[in-house]
Amino acid sequence: MKKMKAEELAGILNAKLDGDGDIWIAGIAAPEEAREEDLIYVEAPKHKERAEASRARCAIVAEGMRLRNKTTIAVKQPKLAFVKAAEHLLEEETIARGIHATALIDASAKLGTGVAVGPYAVIEANAVVGVKTQIGAFCFIGRNAQIGDSCRIFPRVTLYADAKLGDRVRVHSGAVIGCDGFGYVYDEGRYRKFPQAGNLEIEDDVEIGSNATIARGSLGRTRIGRGVKLDNMVHVAHNVSIGEHTVIAAQTGISGSCEIGDHVVIGGQVGVADHCRIESGSIVGAQAGIPTGKKIRAGQTVWGTPARPLERFKRQYAFFERLPELAERLKRLEERVK
Repeated sequence: MKKMKAEELAGILNAKLDGDGDIWIAGIAAPEEAREEDLIYVEAPKHKERAEASRARCAIVAEGMRLRNKTTIAVKQPKLAFVKAAEHLLEEETIARGIHATALIDASAKLGTGVAVGPYAVIEANAVVGVKTQIGAFCFIGRNAQIGDSCRIFPRVTLYADAKLGDRVRVHSGAVIGCDGFGYVYDEGRYRKFPQAGNLEIEDDVEIGSNATIARGSLGRTRIGRGVKLDNMVHVAHNVSIGEHTVIAAQTGISGSCEIGDHVVIGGQVGVADHCRIESGSIVGAQAGIPTGKKIRAGQTVWGTPARPLERFKRQYAFFERLPELAERLKRLEERVK
């Protein structure tokens, strides 16, 4: 944990300081759990009372807000400023130090300067690991795999042969990267496996959650674009392309050959059937179902199963909620007609 004065932090954030600039900040916390040297933030007036009751002496607040007995740092976007402050105050945990004696590294593998490999990790033939990358305990890095610079591969990650990761990629425990896609052809009462001979490319600054799975292409490639964030237990099938800075929440499944644009937001437990296209800037609400081949237009917000524009879904849902009442009215009308 780093330590700095409130005045220094305000300067880093290019923000207005009100109060004692000489107090020390040495951590971050929620208002209720904060110590005196922890930094807190307040976005809305409804949280003002919580912040004033906190032990923390310094708070990031929205412009125009004042807190009793606190030093404040005023900004337009308190939550964003809090994230930036945390980047300066927090030091990332170390995944591995040096090359552990129990790590199994093939002689043909190439490790950059400052690479660290944890206990019982395996790095196979011709794999390449970039400078300052950390690989945790029990990880498996397959032959010819490529990992860029400053990546953080947490314990028990599996990276199949030939998979490629860019720089500053974070992969959390239990993730499986580059496995076979789910492809079969039915023949005379049984299934034959379709070739899974493609590749997988994950670009810079991607984060992959725990127990996520990403299949390589069957004949082409699977691509995860720059800055994409995948939550825990997300599944990405073969030949899927995900554009830059898209975020996908937990337990979402994306079927083969889907194309997802840039800056898309997909909620939790969404099911996307094969060959769908979700265009840039669209939003898919939690638990939505997108049928095979459907296109979600750029900028649309959709919800429900099958997924449809949000305003339409809300109108239909209102009628759905009234079905018992409408059924009773219909029954009475039928009796009058008889």
